[in-house]
Amino acid sequence: MCDRGSPPDAGLPARAASALAGLASHEREIFTLRLERSRADLLEPLDRLYGDRRDYPAFVDDLIGVLAEGWAARPADLRRLDLRRDLEPDWFLRQTMVGYVFYVDRFAGTISEVAGHIDYLDELGVTYVHFMPCLKPRPGDSDGGYSVMDYRAVDPRLGTIDDLADTAAALRARGISLCIDLVLNHTAKEHAWARKAFAGDPAYQAYYRMFDDRTLPDRYEATLDEVFPAHAPGNFTWYPAMKKWVWTTFNEHQWDLDWTNPRVFLEIVDVMLFLANRGVEVFRLDAVAFLWKRIGTRCQNEPEVHDILQALRAASRVAASAVIHLEEAIVSPRDLVPYLGAGRHAGREGNLAYHNSLMVQFWSSLASRDTRLMAHVLRSHFPGHFRNATWATYLRCHDDVGWAITDEDAATLGLSGHAHRSFLAAFYEGVFPGSFARGALFQSNPLTGDKRSSGTTASFCGLESAMLDDDAAGIETAIHRILMGHALIAAFGGLPLLYMGDEIGLLNDHAYLSDPDKAHDSRWMHRPPMDWRKAERRTVPGTIEARLHGGIAEIVQRRKATPHLHGENPTEILDAAVDGVFAFRRVSPLGPLVAVFNFADAWRRVPWSFVEAHGAGDFVDRLTGERVVPEAGMLMLPPYARVWLT
Repeated sequence: MCDRGSPPDAGLPARAASALAGLASHEREIFTLRLERSRADLLEPLDRLYGDRRDYPAFVDDLIGVLAEGWAARPADLRRLDLRRDLEPDWFLRQTMVGYVFYVDRFAGTISEVAGHIDYLDELGVTYVHFMPCLKPRPGDSDGGYSVMDYRAVDPRLGTIDDLADTAAALRARGISLCIDLVLNHTAKEHAWARKAFAGDPAYQAYYRMFDDRTLPDRYEATLDEVFPAHAPGNFTWYPAMKKWVWTTFNEHQWDLDWTNPRVFLEIVDVMLFLANRGVEVFRLDAVAFLWKRIGTRCQNEPEVHDILQALRAASRVAASAVIHLEEAIVSPRDLVPYLGAGRHAGREGNLAYHNSLMVQFWSSLASRDTRLMAHVLRSHFPGHFRNATWATYLRCHDDVGWAITDEDAATLGLSGHAHRSFLAAFYEGVFPGSFARGALFQSNPLTGDKRSSGTTASFCGLESAMLDDDAAGIETAIHRILMGHALIAAFGGLPLLYMGDEIGLLNDHAYLSDPDKAHDSRWMHRPPMDWRKAERRTVPGTIEARLHGGIAEIVQRRKATPHLHGENPTEILDAAVDGVFAFRRVSPLGPLVAVFNFADAWRRVPWSFVEAHGAGDFVDRLTGERVVPEAGMLMLPPYARVWLT
């Protein structure tokens, strides 16, 4: 703690003291207090990562200097937000939080034009928006914006960094927090660091994983996966002009950073605070599973990754404590949980992580009309809640759906993992007999049998095929599937994320095939531009748009009015013992909430004793506000029904 008899910056390194010199005494003291609060969380993992290096003491001094410079540059209104978040540390766990995800150009055109649609976001009940990759990408193919050439500028087609700050302020004034992507595993080969490395600067070559010959790459390659085998096979690229092999996990134009170099950590912290001071409140940390490389492994989810992520979060808490971190790790259930903090990282690592397994199991159960695998996976692999962290729940995102169902989990139910994954890929491609879904394969790998899928929520749920067939009953059923999915992610536990256009039933968009920079990537199928004419139909009673938009907005409002759904309240998976029915309980001080979902395409009857046994006392459906009455001792569920019982 700061000694009241000493200057508030006494004992700080010279760079930090210099940065704070122009601040009022109480602002310097706030920085020192926050530094002391997070010192152990910051330095203990950094000691493990870099403590044996000769330059480690200088690195720590520089790091504290960067944090002080970030705090000194922080605008007054964001410092007030820091204080508010210190007083309300559960802000992102509250049931009032609801997210909305979009590409800026596809939603509004430019960053500045987003402000003109805040009323639309507010109408849906949104309190968090994620601008999909908006930092300056390389020209041409940029992996959907994830090949960043300048972290301190936005895509010039979208506007400027000042536009980002102004729009963040406009959103913040309406109670909406801004999330953007910060790519940690790699930069574009056009990034200034990479250009200096290419020119032969050894200091910047040390920012990347570079090799003079194939000796080490071959040893690594023996156990590595291929992320994009169809168009980017292998994990290393040879550059004759440089006479170096460069580690390129994802694409040739994306050079992997070398996180064994503490200067990389320092650079990223500096960038993070620069963006936080422009009003970013949530960083979606991209591709974090790949940060640390170790020979003989898949180079994913290594223990050092969690040290890096804990230290990054601690850095935010020192200099921008309003900021939280969403860790993007689309990995197996066993590997996913640690990204929200486990063991020595509990309560200290990510604040949010994508619940990829919930998403996969939703689509699996919808296709099979069988929820047993869903219940098994979610019960067996995931704790009910975390310390100061929670899930980001979703039905889909910008990315493909990888059928992450293990052979072991499938075998528990007497299934073949390979056969079930193949079934799901065929079902959502729309080629399996009787499938209601329409989509496409993404990165099918004939060597491994791995098949992934692209498609919008509406098309996956059968709306596209029903509309093409002018099938009124099919349209009705598809609407109920979509609403059931949103009721699931709103209640399961976490911060639900709505993907742009799902609220009005946007279908697959095949226009990407005419763009040579996108035609190889079927994920653009489910990234259609926002159809504002279609959105206007949300006010016309009886239309598909009105039913979906009104239904999802109602789910959001019911969520906000149901404190049982606060993120600190555990989720327990229940065994309804009825084919096609999935159920869970949220345990809260107000009493339990029992959520029940019928994934079957026929009526299901759940014994009333099941609901009573799990503590739902007055039997009010929080989704409708109406009292639920049993029929012959049964809870009657029509196809794709959803109820939240208290």
